[in-house]
Formats: sequence, C-alpha cells, structure tokens
Amino acid sequence: MAYVLPVKETPWVPVAGGDDRFPVRRIFCVGRNYAAHAREMGNDPDREPPFFFTKPADAVVHDGQVVPYPPETHHLHFEAELVVALGKGGRDIAAAQALDHVWGYATGNDLTRRDLQSTAKALGRPWDLAKGFDRSAVIGTLHPVAQVGHLDRGRIALCVEGALRQEGDLADMIWSVPEIIAILSRYVALAPGDLIMTGTPAGVGAIDTGQTCKVTIDGLSPLTTPIGAPG
Repeated sequence: MAYVLPVKETPWVPVAGGDDRFPVRRIFCVGRNYAAHAREMGNDPDREPPFFFTKPADAVVHDGQVVPYPPETHHLHFEAELVVALGKGGRDIAAAQALDHVWGYATGNDLTRRDLQSTAKALGRPWDLAKGFDRSAVIGTLHPVAQVGHLDRGRIALCVEGALRQEGDLADMIWSVPEIIAILSRYVALAPGDLIMTGTPAGVGAIDTGQTCKVTIDGLSPLTTPIGAPG
C-alpha cells in the first residue's frame, strides 16, 4: 500500500537543551481565560464553563520565523499565551491527576484575524478562518516539566517593538491548567503530542507589517515573531 500524495513532515516544536523535537498532533485553545481580557472583549469572566477552539497542527511557527501578514484581514492581533504540551492522553481525566499528563510548557502567540472574528461573532458563524489560518500558532521552545516544574504563577508579557502591550500573571487564569485538561478531556480523547494554548491576558491589539512582537513568561524561553509583508 502506498500514499497517492507525498506525505508531509509531522509538525513539531523544538525542545530546550538539544536537538530533540516534540511532535505536534493537535492544538486546542481556551477562549477568554483571563478575567481582564474577558472584560475587554465585552464578556462576563465569572467562571462560566470554558470554551475551546482549535488550530491545525501545521499552523505552527517557531521562534524567530517571519510570519507574512495574512490575507483577507486588516486587523491582525497578537495574544500572548502559556502553551501546555501533553505527553500522555486519555478521556475523563480527573483534575487531581491532570498534571501527570503534562510533558512540558512553552510560550505562545495566538495570532488572530480580529476583523474576521468580529464579523463571525456578529453573524453567529464559526471562527475557524479567524483563528485557524496558516502560520497562526506561534510556539516557542518547549521546556520539559523535569526542567521547569509545573507553572501555575509567574509573569506573562508581550511587547511590540519594545513597548509593553500585555502583562499579567499565570495565577490570574480563570481556569487552571489541571482544570482545563480535565474539562477538555470530557469532550475529546486527548493524546500525546496535543498542545493546549491556555488563554491570554488583557491588552490584545494589532500588529502591523514590519513590526516584531516578543512574548515572555517567567521560567521559559522568550518567543519573538517578526511580521513580514503579505505573502
């Protein structure tokens, strides 16, 4: 048996301390998981059940790679996020055991075509093309839990051209990492290689061609993304 088309390389993110690669299976994202961000988007942050959306695995972009300004948008936004990488999967995972499934953590940037998202919201349509477009999942170097421990607090920030645009603390997340894993596993069977982008603090905004944004999270490698000309 043979494939009728060339088989592409499995998407991956680099692992700190060597040449190892972490294979990416799926990317799940948590919406409105910081109270201040929920408010700035016009929503009530009162621990309503979390909701999820996805990005394709081949949307992964590494640290330092140029992201061409995406087509069909005039309002590209940055969103700094903590990324959780799973080394073990399962269904109906208990929150008390959820951290046993975490392989490591990375910085992330959930690039968003905000104008497309706003239009979709107004019309009651899906967000897919606003969130899951090409090169929309910027993921930094992955740090194993054995190296950094589990991250439940610490500064998260994003700068554009050196100017601070987002700042918060991981402790401000409405739903913690164990809770996110437990709730998500009720809906889908999680598996090794899955990534979870855990939400963004307040201060999201536009980034333009020729600008560079940098995400930092205490204890993790920074993540730098230049935005290039459309292409």
